[in-house]
Amino acid sequence: MALNNNLYRQTSSRLEQTVAVDQQLSKLEDDIRKLKIDFDIYFNGSAKRPPLEARARLESQIKRMSDNRNLSFAQRYQLNTLVSRFTSYRELWRRSLKAKGEELT
Repeated sequence: MALNNNLYRQTSSRLEQTVAVDQQLSKLEDDIRKLKIDFDIYFNGSAKRPPLEARARLESQIKRMSDNRNLSFAQRYQLNTLVSRFTSYRELWRRSLKAKGEELT
């Protein structure tokens, strides 16, 4: 009985961990979308400064998630998809900032 109960705890713990990672991936996707909107607002002239701090926070969040060894294959695939989307946006923003004559940090 104790062995069966322990197995149940491990399974529920894995489920909780999977749900937590899925929530983090969803938040990461939302944060990328919001950062893209912030940069669009900046490049359209409505904001005075580019959202570089938010970009740095997002980069560290991506780094933390990439270091997670407990991701399932599906979660790893979703993370890699989000990372490639963020990387293409980052290159676009870098080129746009360079064309605008802003300092790159």
